[in-house]
Amino acid sequence: MIADVKSKTSAGMTKALESFKRDLSKVRTGRASLALLDDVRVDYYGTPTPLNQVAALAVPEPRLITIQPWEKNLAGEIEKPFSRQISA
Repeated sequence: MIADVKSKTSAGMTKALESFKRDLSKVRTGRASLALLDDVRVDYYGTPTPLNQVAALAVPEPRLITIQPWEKNLAGEIEKPFSRQISA
């Protein structure tokens, strides 16, 4: 009985630590981080696709993230998620 509780607790704590590590990677530390864009999805021909799969992402300066779409027609689709976040 104690072994069951210990194994379930251990598995839950492992998941909690992984989630916490993901959250910490998004904390702003004075340098731009591409982890901030991990949850951004772009409508790519009707399919929500992660931003890093439709564009080249880079951090050329400490406070700048550049997004260069691989297809010109995606520029508008890439702007949509950010305009929603800014206006909200």
